[in-house]
Amino acid sequence: MKKERDLTLKLLVIGSGGREHAIAKKLLESPEVETVYAAPGNAGMTLDGIETVALAITQHAELIDFASTHDIDFTFVGPDDALAAGIVDDFEAAGKRVFGPTKLAAELEWSKDFAKQIMNKYQVPTAAHATFSEFSEAESYIRSKGAPIVIKADGLALGKGVVVAETVAEAVDFTRDVLENDKFGKSRVIVEDFLAGEEFSLFAFVKGDKFYMMPTAQDHKRAFDGDKGPNTGGMGAYSPVPHLPESVVTTAVETIIKPVVNGMIAENRPYTGILYAGLILTADGPKVIEFNARFGDPETQVILPRLTSDFALNMRDLLADQAPDFTWLDSGVTLGVVVASDGYPGDYAKDVPVPEKTSGDITTYYAGVKADKTGHLVTNGGRVYLLEATADSVTSAQNIIYKKLQAQDTTGLFYRRDIGDKANV
Repeated sequence: MKKERDLTLKLLVIGSGGREHAIAKKLLESPEVETVYAAPGNAGMTLDGIETVALAITQHAELIDFASTHDIDFTFVGPDDALAAGIVDDFEAAGKRVFGPTKLAAELEWSKDFAKQIMNKYQVPTAAHATFSEFSEAESYIRSKGAPIVIKADGLALGKGVVVAETVAEAVDFTRDVLENDKFGKSRVIVEDFLAGEEFSLFAFVKGDKFYMMPTAQDHKRAFDGDKGPNTGGMGAYSPVPHLPESVVTTAVETIIKPVVNGMIAENRPYTGILYAGLILTADGPKVIEFNARFGDPETQVILPRLTSDFALNMRDLLADQAPDFTWLDSGVTLGVVVASDGYPGDYAKDVPVPEKTSGDITTYYAGVKADKTGHLVTNGGRVYLLEATADSVTSAQNIIYKKLQAQDTTGLFYRRDIGDKANV
């Protein structure tokens, strides 16, 4: 039975992945919201009452026209490539309320070199680094540094443009692929010192000089158990990180989040949107691995379920320069496990049957899915869906999720079996 709604807010979410499913689902929970549209969305979202719109994220004019004709109150932009293409600038130029950074502000993500410049200028702790466009110069620098060492292709690469090289040969080969073999279509690499420590994610809602922190999260980037295999967009996450001292978060806010927010204003690039700091806790304190200009995937799917306030009204207030009253669960842990197509992040088959949607205490967030001719969901991407649950502890949440996964038919699919194990060490 559809719940009664007091107002008739109509909202639009740009994107089609699990991140956008989580954003749209949380917005739709508000009794103030009548409809949430997702463009282009995916077939799995419709199972939660989200209305999909057959418009690509590149169709800025058509999306703006849709927002006008459907009386959209505000638009929430999910994907990094849409932000890098200036979709927020176009919406704002058309007089539309939109949540996300402008193209200039989003350069924090789409140019790793720019992000390093900002960190250097505003004394934000990060790894020692150098940027190169010539292979021979990069190779000489790598050989002088030795391994392990980190190589990043400058620009967006769907989470796959980074290698933590265990050997000099691996680092040189990856650098050659970027600079000479055009593997990612990028012309520069950033070579960084390897940082030892535990990684975690820190997110903030930002509007100009105001920011509001979210619970911590920990992503699992490697494809296979034990952090083995290639980097992916993320194979699972949990929130908060129970063994991370609050003092570390306080330090990160003061030395990283605050100076970047204020620095972007000083650079005439005031930031509105999600600021995502991928951090590592080193012996010298938290340092930045990277910035993203949007919610992470799969962190969104484990952070937003912990929000106890009205997300739609929080966002409306933020965009109106009114102080939003964000409130969060203060106990338990939320954990999510990604189920991916066999072969991901490399080549994979499509049209593999997807298990039925979960119910009860387990939520399914869909990403790479479509409906076949009979209306059943089949795979249409690398990361297919994520199962999420909240429980008293990481172990309890793991038990809930993995028991369900074992009962599902995951033929043609795979998932990591150790999401959250770091919290139990």
